[in-house]
Amino acid sequence: MAAALAAAASAQVTTNQKIGVIDMQSAMVATKEGQKAAADLRAKFAPKQQEFQQRQSQLQQKQDQFRRTENTISDEAKAKMSADIDALQKNLQRDTQDAEQDMNQDQQQIVQDLSGKMMKIVSKYAQDHQFQLVFDVAGQPSNIYFASNTIDITREIISLYDQEHPASAVTSGTSGPAPSHPAPSAGPTRSTTPANTTHSPIATPAAPK
Repeated sequence: MAAALAAAASAQVTTNQKIGVIDMQSAMVATKEGQKAAADLRAKFAPKQQEFQQRQSQLQQKQDQFRRTENTISDEAKAKMSADIDALQKNLQRDTQDAEQDMNQDQQQIVQDLSGKMMKIVSKYAQDHQFQLVFDVAGQPSNIYFASNTIDITREIISLYDQEHPASAVTSGTSGPAPSHPAPSAGPTRSTTPANTTHSPIATPAAPK
């Protein structure tokens, strides 16, 4: 009888557990601070992006010139032009990779700062509202195949984050509208990597022909 009573009590505790879910990646991107950080990151690397596009165009012009004249110029001139094109290509690829590495480091630092603040707010919210468990549906791997909208606390956390960490308005034209948060639904929950949430402003130039 004692064992039966203990099992019943345990079942009652399990039944009364309050569980919530949150999409942490969507939440971080949707905060005002997250939007401003993404816009600042794009603005910081926009000049590099323009520079690489110009250099890519110059490289393409050199290649076109080489193809047009390779049958009419001397071997010496052909070798020099080919060496110049090769140097331009290697320098562009190296500088592009360096810029991508710098951008990724800045992006990782942004995500680290946002996630640290977000975790504190989630923990306080869970304690204040007596949640026993809060699952991140954006986690990898996600084993949550269905979650009711009534237990999704993402919007509440975004609101609390903006109250706790207000950010100045995002400059018009540097960032798109705040991404909407899709409520968890039936079917496997998919997530994107942090790098995709801010959209890399550095585009690797196409390999010259």
